[in-house]
Amino acid sequence: MAHMENRKTKALYASSAKIHPRKVSGTFRTVKWAVVALLLAFWHLAPFLRWDRGPGAPDQAILVDMAGRRAYFFFIEIWPQEVYYLTGLLMIAAIGLFLMSALAGRLWCGFACWQTVYTDLFVAVERAIIGDRNARIAFDHQPWSAAKALRKGAVLVVWLAIAASCGIWFSLYFGDALTLLPQIVTGRADPGTYIAIAIVGGGCFLLAGFAREQVCIYMCPYSRFQSAMFDEHSLIITYESWRGEPRAFARPGQDFTGRGHCVDCLACIQCCPTGIDIRNGNQLACIGCGLCIDACDTVMDKFGLPRGLISYDSVTNIQARESGGKTGFRPIRPRTLVYGTALLIVVAAMVTSLARRTGLDVNILHERSPLFVQISNGDIRNGYTYKVLNMVRRDRTFTVAVAGLDGAKLEVLGNEGQAEKSEIEVPPDSVGTFRVYVTAPEAAIGGKARPITFLLKDTADGQEVHSPSLFAGPEQ
Repeated sequence: MAHMENRKTKALYASSAKIHPRKVSGTFRTVKWAVVALLLAFWHLAPFLRWDRGPGAPDQAILVDMAGRRAYFFFIEIWPQEVYYLTGLLMIAAIGLFLMSALAGRLWCGFACWQTVYTDLFVAVERAIIGDRNARIAFDHQPWSAAKALRKGAVLVVWLAIAASCGIWFSLYFGDALTLLPQIVTGRADPGTYIAIAIVGGGCFLLAGFAREQVCIYMCPYSRFQSAMFDEHSLIITYESWRGEPRAFARPGQDFTGRGHCVDCLACIQCCPTGIDIRNGNQLACIGCGLCIDACDTVMDKFGLPRGLISYDSVTNIQARESGGKTGFRPIRPRTLVYGTALLIVVAAMVTSLARRTGLDVNILHERSPLFVQISNGDIRNGYTYKVLNMVRRDRTFTVAVAGLDGAKLEVLGNEGQAEKSEIEVPPDSVGTFRVYVTAPEAAIGGKARPITFLLKDTADGQEVHSPSLFAGPEQ
C-alpha cells in the first residue's frame, strides 16, 4: 500500500528552478553589451529624428500616424491601401532570419532580440543591487526582513522605471515625439496613450523581469523550428566532447594526460541565461549568446589549456578537428542559396515597387443592387463608386473617360451633386470619392456583360491610370 501511495504522490514533471546567470567577461559578453547599447540608443533617439516632407506633413522621420492613417519611414510614406508593403517587410524579416540561422545559428536570439536585450538589462540591475549569482541565490533563500524588502523593492522600482521607459518610447512612434513626450510626463496625454504604455511596459516588466528564459523556451515559436534552419555547416555553440571527455575535477598545474580538458567546473551552466548544459549538445533552449564560451575560455586560461573547448563553430569543423582534417566555413551552399535568392527577390520587388510609385491610385466598385438600370429610351446604365487616391501634396485635376464600349457616355456626380462632367478635382494627400454612371445603347452591349476601361488623366502632367471594369447587361 505504501508503494502504491508513493506512486500516486510522485510528481509527473519537475518544476522549473529560477535561473541566476553568473557574471562573465570576454568577447561575446562585450559584443552583447555593445549591441544592447546600440539598440537601446536607437530605440530612444529614433522618435526625435526629423525629416522634412513639406508644409502640412509630419516631420518625424519614423512615425505611424494612426489618426492620419499613414506610416512614415524617412522618405517612404505608406498608405492603408499599400498594406502589401507590410507583407513584404514581414517576408524580408522571416527569410532574413532563416538565412541568418543557416549561416550563424541563433544570432538574433542571443544578441538582438528585445527579450534578450531587456533581460540582460534587468539582470544587470539585479546584480548591481543584490550581487552576483551566489549572492542572489542566498538572497532568495533568506527569510523576509526589512533589509530584504528594501533591496527587493529597489530592484522592482528600477525595473518599473525601465519598463515604463520602454512603454513610453513605444508610444512616441505613434505621435509627434516632441509634443507627445511632455504631454505624457505632465499627464495631459489621451487615455489610449497611457493604456498602450501600460500594456507594452507591463509586458516588458513581466517578461524580462520574471518570465525570462521561459519566453525563449516555451513562448517563442522560433525555438521550436530552429533546427530545421541549421545544417552541419551552420555556426552554432558547440562542445568538443572528443577533447573534453572524460571530464573530472582538476586543480591548476595538474597533468591532463589520459583525461579530458573539461574540469567539470559548471561555469558554462552557471552563466547560461537559459540554464542549459551545452556539453549535452545543441538544445532547443540554447539562444546562441556565447556566454558559455567566455566562461570556458576563462577556465582554460587558468589551467594553461587551449581555448575553444566550447566554441562558436560548425559540426563539420568539430568532426574535422577530431580527425585532424581541414576546417573552414562554407557560407555558400544549397540551403543558403535558396534563402539568399528568395530574400533578393522580395527585396528587389519591394524596391522596384517603391521606385515606380506614381502617387496616384484608382479603385472602382461596381454597383451590386441593381447591377444595371434600363432607362426610358432603352439605354442601359451602370453605376460605379470611383475612388481616386491622390498621394501628392497638391490639388490635382483629372479628366475621366470610358473606353471599350461603343456609344458609351460617362456622367460623374461629385460631392456637391454636380452632373454631366468628366473633370474631377481631388484635394492634396486625400481620397476623392465620386459616383460615376456609364450609359450605353442596348444594341452595343449585346445583352451581355462587356469589359470596359476607365481612363483617368492628370490635366497638369498628363499622368494616366487605366482601370479595367465590367459593364453589366440584361443577360448575365
